[in-house]
Amino acid sequence: MRVALPVTGTGHLDPRWGRAHLIAVATVAGGTVTDWAEHEVAWDHLHDEGGEGAHHARVARFLREQQVEAVVANHMGPGMTRMLTTMGLPTVLGAEGDARIALEAALAELGASA
Repeated sequence: MRVALPVTGTGHLDPRWGRAHLIAVATVAGGTVTDWAEHEVAWDHLHDEGGEGAHHARVARFLREQQVEAVVANHMGPGMTRMLTTMGLPTVLGAEGDARIALEAALAELGASA
């Protein structure tokens, strides 16, 4: 399973999904993180360029390109939540603290020992 999380440069979960600067994409197999790659998406700068639809399309494109199957975040707006639901991506909200620990905690909720 491939899971996306907004992260900070210090390894913590960024509370801003749609305005994150970095997104980590973790590959999980057998309940263990087997790969962790951080991508500079610059959504913090790009968020207000174009309308909401343009921003959501940017996020959706990234998620498809990275073959993301689930999202773990602290918070996101209702429009973004709807978009992820429409894409069929399970989303765990309310995560915080160290990003890797937050991912591990979210795996049970995602039902992912994948």
